[in-house]
Amino acid sequence: QVQLVESGGGLVQAGGSLRLSCAASGRISSINVMGWYRQAPGKERESVARITSGGDTWLVDSVKGRFTSSRDYAKNTVYLQMNSLKPEDTAVYLCNAEGRYYPESWYTDDFTSWGLGTQVTVSS
Repeated sequence: QVQLVESGGGLVQAGGSLRLSCAASGRISSINVMGWYRQAPGKERESVARITSGGDTWLVDSVKGRFTSSRDYAKNTVYLQMNSLKPEDTAVYLCNAEGRYYPESWYTDDFTSWGLGTQVTVSS
């Protein structure tokens, strides 16, 4: 179908920055929406950011003013720039994408894909 691979996670001190990336590959026709989710141990998965093919963006309130998302359409890649990181941001960050792909060369169908996640750890 469509595969997503996240990268850019790591260990950073509070107040620092990281930039996550998520690259999609496969028989892609178009990607309508790409988004970021995060999940910490014992907590429910939370939607963090999303960006559409038209450039509309959304951020969860807790990261507004600190995080921004962007896309490189030529590379089918979405980024999450995370500034002023807080220990509460510590989680596995997962990429999600929705769009259409080519099951066969003569038609397209919807897809929804998830990456395996990248760990972000913010120390205090």
